[in-house]
Formats: sequence, structure tokens, C-alpha cells
Amino acid sequence: MRIRIYNATILTMEPGREIFRGEIQTENDKILYVGEQKDHEENEKWDREIDAGGNLVMPGFKDAHTHSGMTFLRSYADDLPLQEWLFEQVFPMEDKLTGEDVYWFTILANMEYLTSGITANFDMYKKNEAIARAVKDIGFRTVLCGSINDFGGTVAEVEEEYLRFNEYSPLLSYQLGFHAEYTTGRKLLEEMAALGQKYQAPVYTHNSETANEVQGCIERYGTTPTAFLDQLGMFEYGGGGFHCVHMSEEDLQICRDKNIWVVTNPASNLKLASGIAPIQKMLDMGIGLAIGTDGPASNNCLDMFREMFLTTALQKVSTSDASAVDAMEVLRMATVGGAHAMCLPDCDVLAAGKQADMIVIDLQQPNMQPLNHIAKNIVYSGSKQNVKMTMIAGRILYEDGRFDIGIDPQEVYQKAGANMESIKAR
Repeated sequence: MRIRIYNATILTMEPGREIFRGEIQTENDKILYVGEQKDHEENEKWDREIDAGGNLVMPGFKDAHTHSGMTFLRSYADDLPLQEWLFEQVFPMEDKLTGEDVYWFTILANMEYLTSGITANFDMYKKNEAIARAVKDIGFRTVLCGSINDFGGTVAEVEEEYLRFNEYSPLLSYQLGFHAEYTTGRKLLEEMAALGQKYQAPVYTHNSETANEVQGCIERYGTTPTAFLDQLGMFEYGGGGFHCVHMSEEDLQICRDKNIWVVTNPASNLKLASGIAPIQKMLDMGIGLAIGTDGPASNNCLDMFREMFLTTALQKVSTSDASAVDAMEVLRMATVGGAHAMCLPDCDVLAAGKQADMIVIDLQQPNMQPLNHIAKNIVYSGSKQNVKMTMIAGRILYEDGRFDIGIDPQEVYQKAGANMESIKAR
């Protein structure tokens, strides 16, 4: 498939490259050309030529922390503290899930990602075979993250999945991970650290999401979760922490020195009253940053526009500094930062040879006018309504409100509703 998008306003997200008017050419899953508009030979063949009409083409957003299958719990157990919500509501319901349930709930989430201009997600959930089948069937790009804890899973299973799913599909990869320090005993954590060292691979986990979580680790081990996991050798080859709200100076230094990516999830942290992560301080220290929505049970909206706005706005109010976390920094976190946090270096910017993962933002709407600063418009006034097109690996999966995923959206909605009723009755 060869596609040409012309008459486009282009934001490549490459360092130092300004927004310009030009065209993008793709062939199969790769970008062939990004640059000024070309004069084309009459006999040059394209499967499709798209006149962007001056609208913005940019890299897709990377949702760097998700639990896609949790769409079945959207608005099911809201307005509860994290520990009560998790242990009394979420875990008991999740125990009832089948692989078929997770398959349909994952597709539902992926459809929502597409409407938000998200071209890849970092998914930590259960029934990974069902997740892998779902994303392969519709053509979405997903990085799976290991999620074992004392309630389920073994390190041997994580290793088997790491080897299997990294060979499963060009659109699927797998990173080592576990749920969290507070749900995972020391022996299991030591085994996970050893596995990361065996494969010289990064390791990812929920980290320091709440003050109670941090205090519990201090009571157990005499130190914070970040420092404790580092003592076990968990981050010898880097990794990532999801949330990282309650971080000490030592924790932040470890993140910087061990190349631990921090994935902030502002909407979820607000809804569960977990707190506000010190993002400006992390930026000042040079810590790698990305943005995630978290799951649809704790957010409940898989919307990167909302996450971007909250990322900057919360820093401004928490630091009493309106200049904190500039909008361009936020846009980098949501695109380039997410790609690198998820180990997707070929999906970070628009450039020849990179993966053809991109979105078209409709600039011809009131919330994007006037065009004083297009990139800042995206962060401060943009919304899902501006996403005209979402392309992944050269395939247009969402365009002008319509999905091209090989499945009728009404079937997905029907399956999701029926499966939820079935789970309640089990």
C-alpha cells in the first residue's frame, strides 16, 4: 500500500525542526518521505492520495500506561479510595474474567485509543494471549508489560511470554514487568531482578503511586519502593515506573542515574486522590518522561488530550509557576517520550525509514483557531474532536469518525455489554 498525504501542515517532532507545509509518503508500514511538496510524474502510482487541506500531520500519541481490558469496569466502582477500590472491587471482578472477555474489552479500548490519536499503548493486564489476538486482529500497536504479583503468575511465565510475544507480530512486543512492590513478595522481586539482568532488559512496575504505598515499603524494608527495588538490582538495564507521585530526592536521583522512565497518569491520580507527581522537578533533573491514561476503571476516559492538559496545568498550580512544564515539553512526552519509554524507537518522529504511525489533526475547527501556535493549541485547547485520522503501520484505522478495523463497532459494543452482564452473574 502506497499513500501520499499532501497539502499538509507537518510537525515531525524531530529536534529543531519547525512546523512546515509539505507532504508525507508511505509504503506498507514505513515512511518513505517527509518534506516539501513535490512535483510528481503523471505515471507515479499511489493506492491513495489524500489532500490534507492544510490540516496537521504529526506522530501519533503513545499511551505509555494502560490496562485496556478494564473497560468492563468503566464507571463500575467509582468514588472510592485506591486500596478499597482495588482490593474490594477491582480484583474480585477481575478474577471472573475469561480470555474471550479480555479480547472484546481490549478491542473496545483500542477503538477509543484510535479516536484520541493514540497509535500505540503500553498494556499491563492479564490474559495476554487474548490481548495479543485482539491487537493483531484489528491492526493496533501494543507493547505488553508483565504484571505478575503474589496473587498470580510466575517469573517462568513472564520469561516465556517475553520470548513468545516478542516474536508474535510486528505490531506486538513485550517488556518485563510486575504489578507493584506492595503486591509482590521479596522472593518474586529478586527473581524478576535476575530475569532483567539475564536478558539485559528494562523492568517496569507501578511505583510510589500513593503515600500509603511508600510508607508500607518503608515499614517492610526500611526504605522507599524505588530505592528498595534498586537495591535488588531491578533497574540495572533501565526500566520504568508508572505514576511515581510520592518520590524522595534519592528516588529521583535513582531514576536519573538508572535510566528509569517515569510515566505520569494525572487524571487517574486525581480521581483516586493519589496526588500530583513532581514533573517539573523531574524535567529539571533530566529524567525521561512519558504520559499514560492508566486504565478505564480509574480514569475513566482514554483521552490523551485531557492527560496532556492536566500534566502541564497541575504543575503550574502545584509549583505556583505559570511557566512550569511548557506545552512543547508535554507534547514531547506524549509522542517521543512515550515511544522511547515503550522501547519503540522507530515510532517516535515522522522521518524517512520510521514506522508510518501518524495522525491528522483538524485545524479547521473553532477550538484550533487562530493558528498563533499550533502545537500549543493541541495541548491547551485540542480535543478528540480534532482527530481526523489515525494511521498505524501504514494502515488508516480511523478516519472522519469511521473505523476500518475489520469488525463492526456495533458488534464490539454488543459483545462488551453482554460480557459485562455475564461477569456480574458469575
